[in-house]
Amino acid sequence: MVSDVYFPRVNGVSTSIQTFRQDLLGLGHACTLIAPQYPQAPHIADDADIVRIPSWQVPRDPEDRAFNWNEFMRHTSRLRPEDVDVVHIQTPFLAHYAGVRVARRLGAPIVETYHTYFEHYLHHYVPALPASWMKALARRFTVSQCHDVQTVISPSRQMAEALRAYGVETPIEVLPTGLPAGCFAPGHGANFRAAHGIDPQRPVALFVGRVAHEKNIDFLVRMLARLRSKVPDVLLIIAGEGPAESHIRQLVSSLGLDAHVLFKGYMDRTTTLLDCYNAADAFVFASRTETQGLVLLEAMAQGTPVVSTAVMGTADVLAGVKGAVVVPEDIEAFSDGVASVLRDPAKRMLLAEFAREDAQRWTSRSMAERLSRLYENVIEADVLRSVVTS
Repeated sequence: MVSDVYFPRVNGVSTSIQTFRQDLLGLGHACTLIAPQYPQAPHIADDADIVRIPSWQVPRDPEDRAFNWNEFMRHTSRLRPEDVDVVHIQTPFLAHYAGVRVARRLGAPIVETYHTYFEHYLHHYVPALPASWMKALARRFTVSQCHDVQTVISPSRQMAEALRAYGVETPIEVLPTGLPAGCFAPGHGANFRAAHGIDPQRPVALFVGRVAHEKNIDFLVRMLARLRSKVPDVLLIIAGEGPAESHIRQLVSSLGLDAHVLFKGYMDRTTTLLDCYNAADAFVFASRTETQGLVLLEAMAQGTPVVSTAVMGTADVLAGVKGAVVVPEDIEAFSDGVASVLRDPAKRMLLAEFAREDAQRWTSRSMAERLSRLYENVIEADVLRSVVTS
């Protein structure tokens, strides 16, 4: 696997890579990951098959790193064709072009996961150019990269449909990231509330994710202002960090909501984050660009009812579930949905029970088994092509 991001950089791509790798290793596969080195965490506890490449900071993006191209090539120059059965690219920046070059030198087939819906967020990071230009650029960029590989993995059916609409002709497999067993371990919500001075009876809504413009957190904050007329003492926890945090904090203050919002930052996914999910009465989400929506599944695994729009990947997660309230991106309708959960303990308990059942359908082991079969099919197809062309 090759990626431009991995822990300690916290996002859905890092989580997906970690989840699949752990289960692939459990299935008996060898799985090497090449990712950037992060200076703020030089001694991070990686396993022996994670290779860190020296990196430099990405301009205008202090969270991300770009690995040194020459160092990447120097490391991979030692690889022989018999060392690699398939190259799995996880991100579309330097990792894509480096992964393609190495795979072609080794004669290995290439799989790439399309994690990010660039069309709907690239303009936030290059605001000097018209949004329409950035959307067109994102589409051309995506099509070009997808045509470099043998198979594209899409985390959701909706993302696969978008890629087809762009003109991608490469085979696409829909394969979401599953939930590892640890996500189902009960968190200690009471401990979390006590540690943060939150009254045990106070209604709590929760958002977990990168605090970025494309997550549509602005909408959730404005919705909170309306929700207060229905649930006056409600608290919204925003768990995460990112480039939009300053903007969101200013919006909260401008709406007079400082006493009703707790910014928590990132937490340990195996301990305090589970406690945080468990402490909430409802999980709220309104992103328009999710290719999957792992945090919805994590919330449901903790028995936290979800109130969310159903767009892109979240539509797949929420299809047919009974532990969620699906609402439109409308402040009145969304606040009504959240209020219906927060004000009705019986409904909340029923949704919590259903949510745990819904989450069980997304175990990571079964997803890794599907990925393993996909690798086998790609390798067999590549061998067949080699025989035919020779």
